[in-house]
Amino acid sequence: MQQDLTSRIMAALAVGTLGFGTAVCQAETVNEDLGDVVVTAERMPSSRMNTPADVTVITSRQIEENHYQTAGEALANVSGVVVTNGNANGDTEVVINGDQRVVVLLDGQRLNNDQGSMTRASVNLGMLPSVKNIERIEVVKGAGSALYGSDAVGGVINIITRKGKKNETTLDINTGSFRTHNYELTNEGSGDGWSWFVTAGVQKRGYFKFKSDDDSAARMENSDYSNNSFSFRLDKQLSANDSLQLNFNHRLAKMGILGNAAGLKQEHNYNYGSLTWNFKEKQPVKGFLRYFGNYKSTDYQGRYNTRMQGVDYQNGWKLGNNHKLVAGAEWHQSKSTNRQSGYENKKITTKAVFVQDTMRLTDKWFFIPGVRMDHHDAFGTHWTPKAAVNYRADRRTKFYGSWGRVFKAPTADDMFYTDAWMRGNPHLRPESGHAETIGVSHVFSPKASVDLSYFWSDIHDAIKWVYDSTTYLTNATNVSREKKHGLQITFMGKPSAHWSYDIGYSYINTKTDGVSVLFYQPNGYRLGLHYHCNRWTANLLGRMGSGLDDNTYGCRHYAVWDFNTTYKAAKNVDVYFKANNLTNQVYYLVPKSAYTGWYYPLQGRSFQLGVKVTF
Repeated sequence: MQQDLTSRIMAALAVGTLGFGTAVCQAETVNEDLGDVVVTAERMPSSRMNTPADVTVITSRQIEENHYQTAGEALANVSGVVVTNGNANGDTEVVINGDQRVVVLLDGQRLNNDQGSMTRASVNLGMLPSVKNIERIEVVKGAGSALYGSDAVGGVINIITRKGKKNETTLDINTGSFRTHNYELTNEGSGDGWSWFVTAGVQKRGYFKFKSDDDSAARMENSDYSNNSFSFRLDKQLSANDSLQLNFNHRLAKMGILGNAAGLKQEHNYNYGSLTWNFKEKQPVKGFLRYFGNYKSTDYQGRYNTRMQGVDYQNGWKLGNNHKLVAGAEWHQSKSTNRQSGYENKKITTKAVFVQDTMRLTDKWFFIPGVRMDHHDAFGTHWTPKAAVNYRADRRTKFYGSWGRVFKAPTADDMFYTDAWMRGNPHLRPESGHAETIGVSHVFSPKASVDLSYFWSDIHDAIKWVYDSTTYLTNATNVSREKKHGLQITFMGKPSAHWSYDIGYSYINTKTDGVSVLFYQPNGYRLGLHYHCNRWTANLLGRMGSGLDDNTYGCRHYAVWDFNTTYKAAKNVDVYFKANNLTNQVYYLVPKSAYTGWYYPLQGRSFQLGVKVTF
């Protein structure tokens, strides 16, 4: 009775929000099993319970039901993940387990480049395609395997794009607070062995308001933006076992320089393309040969850019019933220019080979050793072994652990950036060290599960941009040691056909040369409450934390609540409403700098109304 009453209240809330008539609640079939989600984090299909890692999967259904505008907005609701600027700004970084060293992949292809942003992140989410093109987002927390590189200390994010299936076109239009307008047109189809998925979009905002730390309403000056994007994926099936895949993504983001009273503007231009031959598609271990090229250009009171191209190859073999062997090679080359900051056409070439074996020792024990060899034209050859173990105690329980060496070379900015306030250092040493994770996952039933993991890392010669109060310069410097440790716990469940939930807690502790670091630590809770019934869908999402320095984050504790609801007005028409930051919470997404006083605040309370039509 209590459950039925709660369902009626939630349905009434959704009806009242949009002003439509009541809908009769029909029980729906649950199609997804929380304990059996297939992932490709190891570049081969495997069940979630056979993957020795803490894995979170964001599906296209979740993206559509929450009407996320960007991948950053979706990632911000994952426990243990922080997005430094989750809106449409072109320069957004993602942090996992308190670490900016995250590898971001698009269909398994690295997007990280050699021109950083004065942090350890070497990729920004502005390079990603429209969320309409995304089939699923796989978040693998902890050090990555030998397959993707030795610089994935925080984790790996793999964006898997959608392959065209049915012939249809979708138009999504919404408008909302701060003169925000979004328009997106999608077309997909297939026939005669071809398939395509194409999206074009425009995003605009006039400004945004936020609540300052003195509880007054403030307008962020020069916070307008205008984004134009275009993405497509084209596939050609050559035979039952091989195909060609062509990807291209473009985004042009024009925006103000935040807080600048003079109205100065900035521009980000991202272009990414790749051509991949996929073979052995019907085999347990797939292979591919890929050529890719990407270009990133930024005009921020002076233009700088980086071009990267490369060739990736992978092959795999199943050896008997107990071994799945993956091996491959990579060649990547970048050219970076920042004339304003003193360098032009700085070329960095890296080569790598890797091998990894997924060994089934018994029905319950899996051992996954691997090794990677990277050759950097400025820093020589480095070998980084990896190992992971997975123990299936029973059908519903796994215990796992992983260990791996870390190697991350300085970026072009780390070595060569020079202006009146900042100095790069061409004599920097590469970052090295190790990272470990242990964890357990248990499926209580097909509709409830728990994941618990503990991680730690120890990085030597960590690269930091350190302010010198005597020279008033910020210099790229190797610090002796950076140590992190923390834990993640997530509960997921579907107590009924209409309700589901996810609850997460994360704790991260970081010390640099023994001194605690406050930045980018997502200590706190995540909560998602989801309702589905007949024509109605509603989601309440919360992010909470405490124990903060109010001079750094604008508050000592925070609770950010977002709500969205969708009504299927017709078979091909969805009407939706979103309310973000319902309580108008004070919080700095980018913490306040003790030297410049600059920070990036969370956008204040905002509303959005939209309609999606499929024809």
